[in-house]
Amino acid sequence: MTDNIKLTAVLSWLNEKKAEHIAVYNVTKNCSYTDFIVVCDGSADLHNKAIAKHILYMAKKSKYQIISKAGLEYGQWILVDLGDVIVHIFLQEKREYYEIDQLFSELTEPIKEEKTL
Repeated sequence: MTDNIKLTAVLSWLNEKKAEHIAVYNVTKNCSYTDFIVVCDGSADLHNKAIAKHILYMAKKSKYQIISKAGLEYGQWILVDLGDVIVHIFLQEKREYYEIDQLFSELTEPIKEEKTL
């Protein structure tokens, strides 16, 4: 898929916490502030918080700089900015409401998308 070590780590961390419907968008050519945008769902706000906290913990452990985080207190849409990788963690209905995948697909096609059964 890609040789970006940080992106590979983030995808692993998402899988460890059973994030759903993971999509990765390579926006390198169309975006000045990041290279990859990762979008995923959690099953509930508590699940989303657990996913985000795991990413933050593992990023610190891996000595990746955390630029910012937002939405952790509510858990419906959480953003974790790791510089060249930005992660959006949604409740499925919020992801559909904001049509986030359509927005990012206008910049580029997803390079990875996982569908859960």
